Amino acid sequence: MMNYIQRLGRSLMLPVAVLPAAAILSGIGYWIDKDQVNTVAVFLNQAGNSIIGNIPILFAIGVALGLAKNKDGSAALSGLVGFLVVTTLLSTDSVALLQGIEAESVDAAFSASKNVFIGIISGMVASIMYNRFSHVQLPDAFAFFSGKRLVPIMTSVAMMVISVPLFFIWPVVYNALVSFGTAIIDLGAVGAGLYGFFNRLLIPTGLHHALNSVFWFDVAGIDDIGKFRDGTGVKGITGMYQAGFFPIMMFGLPAAALAMYHTAKTKRKKQAASLLLATAFAAFFTGVTEPLEFSFMFLAPALYVVHALLTGLSLAIAAFFHWTSGFGFSAGFIDYFLSYPLPLANKPYMLLVQGLVFAVIYYFLFRFLITKLNLKTPGREDDEELVVDNAEEEGTSSHQRFAKLATQIYEGLGGDENVTSIDNCVTRLRVEVKDMDKVDEAKIKATGVPGINKVGAKGIHVIVGTNVQFVADEINKIRK
Repeated sequence: MMNYIQRLGRSLMLPVAVLPAAAILSGIGYWIDKDQVNTVAVFLNQAGNSIIGNIPILFAIGVALGLAKNKDGSAALSGLVGFLVVTTLLSTDSVALLQGIEAESVDAAFSASKNVFIGIISGMVASIMYNRFSHVQLPDAFAFFSGKRLVPIMTSVAMMVISVPLFFIWPVVYNALVSFGTAIIDLGAVGAGLYGFFNRLLIPTGLHHALNSVFWFDVAGIDDIGKFRDGTGVKGITGMYQAGFFPIMMFGLPAAALAMYHTAKTKRKKQAASLLLATAFAAFFTGVTEPLEFSFMFLAPALYVVHALLTGLSLAIAAFFHWTSGFGFSAGFIDYFLSYPLPLANKPYMLLVQGLVFAVIYYFLFRFLITKLNLKTPGREDDEELVVDNAEEEGTSSHQRFAKLATQIYEGLGGDENVTSIDNCVTRLRVEVKDMDKVDEAKIKATGVPGINKVGAKGIHVIVGTNVQFVADEINKIRK
């Protein structure tokens, strides 16, 4: 079950990765003209909103594609077909006809049936249908509909069947989600802080995406990202589940990296610097924090809990003072810059002030805890744990470097005899193995990767960084 949830989390990263395009387009549009009078500004803004407004469809397609065995396009098409079937059957007009009442009397839940939750269900069902029916051969009279052509048909049938219980279950689920969201909203700054805390704690499992969907997308009516981007929320309130991440990702974590560098052993400082500088820059500029977080998450779990607490505190403070900003992908400088002129951005400059304060807190608190507790952060490992320097040789191309890294990691995983599947998300290689005992963790760590995370009895994540796609491509080339 955990393995399936992990694969689902990986699949969700594909549609989520589309959000930066929306951020860039709508951000530039508002930057040109916040009143949306200029034709070019309107054009760019509407282009961005076209992506944000169709996130549920992207989730249906992305999940179907990610969970399908062969990542085949027919699975993605089936995800779209399934979504269209269920959302049409559960639309306000269809429900009104089925119940024989006026549309105005239909439960409000059905007006929100085109949401991420339904999109994910559609994608999951489509992937199951693909894995089950993509190789089925029908009698000659129906041979045209055999194999992959059968998948969208079976998905349609399955979603028709699923629509029946959803007709009764969805209003209950919807209202429960709304109640949960309302409870968090009613808690105000405290609720935002709790969300931030649990968001970071769930990072190791990848389940933070499920939590994010409740607050960031239109699952429970909060839709913090969508409302912030299209300006339909409340200034000073909308964006409260995003703003507090900026001080952490742009300032707090880079300061933590500096503390880890300064506390590294003298003979390890150069090696620690190469890792921490790159991960700190990624956190500041793009908001991609996993490479940095995984560099100390398992080496010093106490520090990671402190990081989660500080993240919660940051969201609570920003929400309390109504300092708001938003992002399309993550809380890095790019999104901060693009969201600054948006109508619902409220005193976003104060997030920079807050960030500087958190940078000081992170630096001195991390430095104190590392030295006081003798934590094994990067550069402080015992001598036998020394990671082999993987600096590229002069004249070595990027392709050769990724190929060498891929070869070493794959050998450490046990090669063809042990690896059953391999995929990647934004920063991690997600690998399934036959026997975890055959995985040589020391060999993998010797490549200089930020970290390794075992997920279940046969699942393992190798944290590579933002260049993970190139490493994954090279591994797929050498796999038999």
